[in-house]
Amino acid sequence: MTFEQYKVGFDEILNNANPIAPYDDPHFLDYTKMNSKRINRWLKQGEILPEMRDYLTNLQSKQKWVLITEHWCGDAAHIVPFLHIMSELSPLIELEIQLRDTDSEIDSYLTNGSKSVPVLIVRDEAGKDLFVWGPRPKACQAVFDSEKAAGAEMEDLKVALQNWYNHDKGNLIQVEILELLKKV
Repeated sequence: MTFEQYKVGFDEILNNANPIAPYDDPHFLDYTKMNSKRINRWLKQGEILPEMRDYLTNLQSKQKWVLITEHWCGDAAHIVPFLHIMSELSPLIELEIQLRDTDSEIDSYLTNGSKSVPVLIVRDEAGKDLFVWGPRPKACQAVFDSEKAAGAEMEDLKVALQNWYNHDKGNLIQVEILELLKKV
């Protein structure tokens, strides 16, 4: 699906009187409401680093970016908008979004055996994987691992990650992906 179709998916979930699973669970529905707001905020306020902008506007070969995600995913709310904005900087990038739980390629891109999302797969014109990135920036993952090791409750863990993303403002997502792009 396109990014626009992904965005419409939020409205379809949130405006459905009888949402399908997992959105029939109030927790998933609440996550989705928050994520919709976060995505819209990043689309308005997110800034692309000059180095990333320069690299993508001067891209010389076609790439397909396959992004596996879900509407309920908290990390995705902070990552997907930046990937979308970055993909829009070059006519040579095609962004395809796949929903993890609906006919996606996630089983081929597990993170430590789990179906963690979001996952970005960057492919060349021939369909060969150039690199895979995700499910979150390394420094954010370190916060997650540290909080989890300290026995943090899930709500405290979510707050710690939210604070990290708000402070970082999408910078490390771009830095890490730019490093990978420069290697291919």
